[in-house]
Amino acid sequence: MKTALISVLLCVLASTMSAETPTKTETIVLGGGCFWCLDATYRLMPGVKDVVSGYAGGTTVNPSYQAVCSGATGHAEVVKIEYDPAQVSLEKLLEFFWTIHDPTTLNSQGNDHGTQYRSIILYANDVQKIAAEKSKTEAQKKLSDVITTEILPLREFYAAEDYHQDYFRKNPTAGYCRFVVKSKVDKAKKVLGQK
Repeated sequence: MKTALISVLLCVLASTMSAETPTKTETIVLGGGCFWCLDATYRLMPGVKDVVSGYAGGTTVNPSYQAVCSGATGHAEVVKIEYDPAQVSLEKLLEFFWTIHDPTTLNSQGNDHGTQYRSIILYANDVQKIAAEKSKTEAQKKLSDVITTEILPLREFYAAEDYHQDYFRKNPTAGYCRFVVKSKVDKAKKVLGQK
């Protein structure tokens, strides 16, 4: 009886301790073409806790999708990635970034053209800036064309409208998802060793 009671108390204590120790997460903001593609691919990566599609890198406050698509806001379509650094490193997230889009095409990805589709890394601190610059240098060694990716400080991130969030999962049969996003997801799965 005493042994059973001690076991129960230890289980309660252990679960209380783990509940009180929240996982420390970090975020980074990346853009590499349409945010639906980055959203869908980063959701596959172990250690990524959340992905939010949005806009950053421009000057307009609280831009709409239509305004960003006009090219007048200066914003790029981006994703804010929340990740657990104990499960996936910033370096691994950045290495993945270079493989899931073409960082050598200026202001475009595939058939998407305009500054809103540019390749961009928006860092929150000096650690992220240094990691991004180092990662870009390493990626350039593997590419024959020059990387056009901007590396800039994050000034403000604006979440996109609700219907853009987790778009591929919610709309897998939509034309753009079937022909563009799915191919990126398939490539990402291959890179990550997933089926």
